[in-house]
Amino acid sequence: MVDEDRYEKHGGFPKVSRAEIGPNFGPFVEAMRTLQDLAVSVDATDEVFGQALARANELIELLSPYRAPELQGPAGRAVKLPGRGSLLLLPWRTVEAGPDGITMAGEFRRYHLGGNGAAHGGVLPLLFDDLLGMIVHYAGRPISRTAYLHVNYRKITPLETPLTVRGRVDRVEGRKTFITAELRDELGEVLADCEGLMVQLLPWQP
Repeated sequence: MVDEDRYEKHGGFPKVSRAEIGPNFGPFVEAMRTLQDLAVSVDATDEVFGQALARANELIELLSPYRAPELQGPAGRAVKLPGRGSLLLLPWRTVEAGPDGITMAGEFRRYHLGGNGAAHGGVLPLLFDDLLGMIVHYAGRPISRTAYLHVNYRKITPLETPLTVRGRVDRVEGRKTFITAELRDELGEVLADCEGLMVQLLPWQP
């Protein structure tokens, strides 16, 4: 793990604390994910869309007074929730994590559709990039930014199908951490793989 005594020296990146959440935040985030799925998949009448719009505006009105700056709200800091409680991140669960690598399991939802039943090619780099950041942490490396991420698309990545992704540190060169990872289906077939470079922040870098 990262040495907490060195944390403040990891560039200008602020220290992120875990959010203490109540019992309703997790179900709220999952409900919002389901709404995202529905928003891109329903074929309703204009009247129904009007009703949905009115309710969405009610929700906006309810939540707007509580808008908070970065690192204050629980989204992205709720580490016990899939995707750390962030709607941006994929809600995959960590199967194992340590200095030798990380394995996560999950699936792409209807919201991630690219076309013809396949996940959009753009969400795979998002999955890999988030994984790279976690790998750097569990490898005990300082906080780093992504400098390079190359994804090879080997096969079509299906929606609503159990998948696993695993990555590990390939090598370390000074401030540079080189990482490799693979996305596999239930049969162990590689759907995509990546190689990434994470670079340790300098003291003045955000």
